[in-house]
Amino acid sequence: MRQVASNRAIGLYYGYLISIRTGEFVAMKRIIALAFACMGTANVALAQAGISEAGSLMATASKESGRQPYSAKTAVRFKPSDNVYLKSLLAINFTPGKATATLPLYRGLCPKGKSVYYIITEASDYDVAKKMGVNFAPKMKHVVGTQGAQEVTMDNGVVQFKGDVDFSPVYKVVPGSPNPFPPKEAKPGAVGDAQWSSMVVMPSGVVLNVQMVQNGTGGHDRLVAVDLQKRTATLSILDGFQGGRQYFYHLVTDVSADLPSVLEKGVFTPRLAAIPELGKSTPSDTSALLGFSPVLNGISDVRTGQHQGFVASLSNGGIDPINIFPFPPSNNDASSSNNYSPLWDAHVSMWTEDAIKNKKVRRILSFEDLDGLVAEGLVTSAFINPQGPGNPWLSGLRPTRAIINCPVIAHPVRP
Repeated sequence: MRQVASNRAIGLYYGYLISIRTGEFVAMKRIIALAFACMGTANVALAQAGISEAGSLMATASKESGRQPYSAKTAVRFKPSDNVYLKSLLAINFTPGKATATLPLYRGLCPKGKSVYYIITEASDYDVAKKMGVNFAPKMKHVVGTQGAQEVTMDNGVVQFKGDVDFSPVYKVVPGSPNPFPPKEAKPGAVGDAQWSSMVVMPSGVVLNVQMVQNGTGGHDRLVAVDLQKRTATLSILDGFQGGRQYFYHLVTDVSADLPSVLEKGVFTPRLAAIPELGKSTPSDTSALLGFSPVLNGISDVRTGQHQGFVASLSNGGIDPINIFPFPPSNNDASSSNNYSPLWDAHVSMWTEDAIKNKKVRRILSFEDLDGLVAEGLVTSAFINPQGPGNPWLSGLRPTRAIINCPVIAHPVRP
């Protein structure tokens, strides 16, 4: 329906051009009005179909779980200081180093017709996001029509996936020696097949961020507990910094490259690598991605309270690397300037030799902090980042060519 309306609008636009050439100026305003009306009709149809799909998904999940579907009335009442973004969240635990989030679980079907279980954390449509209690991520619309997406069908609230995830591999990481990074050995604990992507395009054209967390082969490496009868999944969440404050909790679901999927404990999903566009982070870019900055070689001694980065994580049994993020979801902002996306485009930073020699290494607390450190020559693009242009939106750092799907869950105010 959306495509038909768009094609009609294009046809009317060309009709307008022809009318000018032939001198038919009288019909000009009418043709323009009809063209824009068709575009508006397509958008309304998309929204209505998306809302209908969301209702069907939620109704089926409610029937199978015995739990009322999410609404503003049924939502869990968290403390204001918890600052929970994902409104459909069922429970959260902020214990440092052991933080978890409990989410509603949905049932779908794998290509072989067997039941699989998944969570939903974002929607590309504002009204759908509101209805489902998930984050609004308008940039995700840019995955439609790309190889990075997975188009699905749905019957009676049950999604039929084209792809699947193999959870049977044994997760393994062995730090390098004498330098922990790069690791000596790194094996993802879960791998998506050639058709699997967490960027799910529903029949309406609305994009949902869907992560399979359990199927017949096992469960996600971040899955702490699952209740298939009550349809809940509890997963470990990671710490981070945003705007100078710690505890920017996010959930890593899947990753486009194998090594970072190990470091972040996400599903290795090669299909994500086809999502546009690396190094493009502004709202005006036709990019589904948003830049963020992990640190390669921060302080690794946890006793300092300043530990951060991949070296610290590898040196201490896989603790959170404490990455730096630009901003949180803006779930009440339906405008085109809303720039949030859970698809984080890694721009790994690295402390320079001069910074290390002069003992300037510390935690990086915000994007503004990172800007200053790069300007001072203390931090630069990590050596693992391929050569190419830097991203002016992100301190001029080069993209690492790794996409990490990590929905933002909460940013509590802690003493």
